[in-house]
Amino acid sequence: MVTDPIALTVVLVGIAAGVFAVSAIPVAEPLFRYFPPVVWLYFVPMLLSTAGLLPAEHPLYGALAKYALPMALILLTISTDLRAIAAVGVPALVALMVGALGVCVGCIVALPLFSSWLPEDSWRSLAMLAATWIGGSANMVAMQQSLSVPADYVGPVVVVDTVVAYSWLGLLIALSAQQAILNRFLHADLNALDTVATKLEHDSADFELVSVRSLCIVVGAGFVAAFLARLLGEALPELGDPTIVTATTWAILASVTAGLLLSGSSLGSLARRHRASEYAYAALFLLLVSVGAQADLRAITEAPVFLVVGVFVLIVHLFLLTLACRLLRLPAFFVAVGSMANIGGAVSGPIAAAAYRPALAPVGALLGVAGYILGIYLPLAVAFVLSAIAA
Repeated sequence: MVTDPIALTVVLVGIAAGVFAVSAIPVAEPLFRYFPPVVWLYFVPMLLSTAGLLPAEHPLYGALAKYALPMALILLTISTDLRAIAAVGVPALVALMVGALGVCVGCIVALPLFSSWLPEDSWRSLAMLAATWIGGSANMVAMQQSLSVPADYVGPVVVVDTVVAYSWLGLLIALSAQQAILNRFLHADLNALDTVATKLEHDSADFELVSVRSLCIVVGAGFVAAFLARLLGEALPELGDPTIVTATTWAILASVTAGLLLSGSSLGSLARRHRASEYAYAALFLLLVSVGAQADLRAITEAPVFLVVGVFVLIVHLFLLTLACRLLRLPAFFVAVGSMANIGGAVSGPIAAAAYRPALAPVGALLGVAGYILGIYLPLAVAFVLSAIAA
């Protein structure tokens, strides 16, 4: 097993480079037409982790999320035309809220349905699952503390959050190659989404050729901004009792806010001219490789019944989200970002968006941040309902 931080970094970067290198070979074109590179970026490290060649847990993964994610969020948002993004804002928020509602309904229905096979007081675990699948792991920890959940009940939630959520991310990415079929099923009206994506792609076409100068400017600025966001996050007080808004939450909020405020300035023009979003995608893809490495399928055996419950909650979430998108004639893009902004949060939201519409990756980032806010309130309501059912 590769555990040395430098060696592990080389392996992760090598996987990303290897996938894109193979995708450029003509003979491999049919394979990558149905399974885009982002699919392999996720599944290759997952298989290596399951085989025991890569660790499912390592400090490097946390470090990548700590710095690569803020860097990607800043570069994505600062190089974005906010007026164009606003055109898809309402459908995106609808998808986010329906997706969150689906998680809540799924957890509430699952308790009486599976109570015969679950331990006593499993409603506490379901409340934690709702928290982590809407607001993220920080909200899950807050829910654990507020409900005084025993350690024995935490393990199954972590397993479900890891196995089901990561597997769903991989499946969503794989389905991105079948968008035409999905959009026909949804009776999707693609006009607004295509207009926005085309405009953003056209704006990004006016760029300077990549040079040492532009590389240093964009990557250097991104890392400095990410580091400052982390410093600010650590300097600000944690909020909530138990803690809900952590230093990481502040860093993500600071990254997105700074990017949005600067997008209309001369720095935003500079970022677009130097194609900062391209470097943001590179950071996201490297982050995706590390996420895949954490999805060790051997964890399935640790909590089989609760895994079934997790799959059931995901199905309810997906059913309501798909139904809403079909009724509103929203494209599959909104199903993907509305789902992963909830289930995966700020990390997976932009990754899912980039898989379906690369130019609209900032939408996934913004929804991921909004999911943190929803995750503060909705899981508390779910916990109240679950406790009443269990009483």
